[in-house]
Amino acid sequence: MAEPAAKALGKPGIKRRETQLQGVLTAATPDLQAALRDWQTWLKDERRASPHTLLAYQRDLQHFLVFLTEHRGKPACLKDLSALTAGDFRAWLASRAAEGLERSSTARALSSLRGLFRWLTRRGLAENAALTTLRTPKVRKAVPRALTAAEAGEVVDSVAELSDADWAGKRDCAVLLLLYGCGLRIGEALALRRGEAPKPGQESLLVTGKGNKQRMVPLLPMVGEAVADYLAACPFGGDAEAPLFRGARGGALGPRRVQEKMAALRSLLGLPEGATPHALRHSFATHLLAGGGDLRAIQELLGHASLSTTQRYTDVDVAGLLEVYDRAHPRAKVR
Repeated sequence: MAEPAAKALGKPGIKRRETQLQGVLTAATPDLQAALRDWQTWLKDERRASPHTLLAYQRDLQHFLVFLTEHRGKPACLKDLSALTAGDFRAWLASRAAEGLERSSTARALSSLRGLFRWLTRRGLAENAALTTLRTPKVRKAVPRALTAAEAGEVVDSVAELSDADWAGKRDCAVLLLLYGCGLRIGEALALRRGEAPKPGQESLLVTGKGNKQRMVPLLPMVGEAVADYLAACPFGGDAEAPLFRGARGGALGPRRVQEKMAALRSLLGLPEGATPHALRHSFATHLLAGGGDLRAIQELLGHASLSTTQRYTDVDVAGLLEVYDRAHPRAKVR
């Protein structure tokens, strides 16, 4: 996501979303088509779903409706949705398994479908209790792969060595510091505008995250200094709305360039395959938690809607957590 979600809706990539929606609608009768368009509008305007989320919902729904058309021999209508049995839904799940789709993908698709049916029920358009009887496929929760503090430091200190242009090296250092020093997603860092650039001495930064939701994150002094250093060397100017981070030709820096730099650093520093730009965000959370950071506070810093998402980090450094417990908990000294 190279720009905030609201602005991305106006980009060429949205044409793919509209094309995909048309593909969904070909497997539905006019009454269901109208309902699906209204649902999409509600997701975008009321739920403020990001373009990526909308695309995921559309892919899930397309698979379901295409299956339903083949399963019943005709395009689905609203009345058909109300008449579906638990067996019909299980047949859809079985078709996904036969296609070799991952359980995590099917779990998300089932969640998308339930969301649609909840919306239809609230508006009195269709209702089906059979969907509630299905169990969500169990998905093994992957533990985020964090770098050690030393490895993260090496990444930030070494990335400038990979660029021939001095300004580009300073740019890459500033980007990675935003990921590791502030816990930003790569899309959030690259979405920053020149007018939003953190300055030396600035203590916090307003970040626009998923669903166009905003949050404040604290700024380490070195982050503001690194961004200022990059801007002083950057050969491209621009007004407050210009991209903060620029590519070699002056356009907005894309995530692929940052991923390539991390791949080169893996080879240069002998880092594990899990050392990606997103791993720096994981490292930010893990190191805060290991240092005694409050889980709720870390949730806010990361922009997680659910605490359960943040709780994954408690599996990363058990030894570190025990050390924090022994050092900080008032009962730790009572034996």
